[in-house]
Amino acid sequence: MTEISTLTSPAGDAIAWINDGTAPADDAPCGLFWLGGFMSDMEGSKATSLGQVAAMTGRSSVRFDYSGHGASSGAFSHGTIGRWLDEAETVFRQVARGPRILVGSSMGGWIAMLLARRLMRNAAEEAARIRGMVLLAPATDMTKDLMWDKFPEDMRRTLEAEGHVHVPSDYGDEPYLITRDLIEEGRRHLMLEEGLDVPFPVRVLQGEADRDVPWEHGLKVYRALRGEDVTFTLIRGADHRLSSPRDLRLLHEVVLALCARADQNA
Repeated sequence: MTEISTLTSPAGDAIAWINDGTAPADDAPCGLFWLGGFMSDMEGSKATSLGQVAAMTGRSSVRFDYSGHGASSGAFSHGTIGRWLDEAETVFRQVARGPRILVGSSMGGWIAMLLARRLMRNAAEEAARIRGMVLLAPATDMTKDLMWDKFPEDMRRTLEAEGHVHVPSDYGDEPYLITRDLIEEGRRHLMLEEGLDVPFPVRVLQGEADRDVPWEHGLKVYRALRGEDVTFTLIRGADHRLSSPRDLRLLHEVVLALCARADQNA
């Protein structure tokens, strides 16, 4: 079993993380940095399969759990986009050394874009380590576009009055807990209207049958990314999880191609 390590977040939570494959190093081949989705953890099939690919190809793949998720401490109800972004930045800076491809799934796609923007604005040397980005059904601006804007009026009133609502899951899991803080704090991080300039290649992979993040939203994210090498792939019949054997093979092909490209340009 891969060893789980922890580090302390800016808010004081113990953030659990794992490095698969080779040890992170400044001069190592390009590695991966996984950013998971809302109410998911680093033991999911996409994250673990990327770890296996990294190990087989002599690379490092770092994955972690946000506070309130998986093996990390903290209450899920205290989570916000800004808090989870701070944790992602901490793990990236402290653990994921060397050149990296950011791989963000669902909410993790939004966090990946926010992380890239923050580093490009405030830490040029750290930003230069980002050699590409793969966004899987990116739920960018989800607290507005996919939650608040879609909630019926009675749910909005309950959220404002009681501070939280529970939204049923399509996957038979526990209902999603949506807090007022998550919605309100999320407004500080909206980015689709402003867009994002990306100096590295970006690949958006989107399932045609995704009900959580409809393909139209994925296309909206693609159009908000301004760069010379940004592509959008619509996968016929694929759902939000993008974890079928076919979907995983495509993911592996895409990330390894970006890694190889980064190695050549090193």
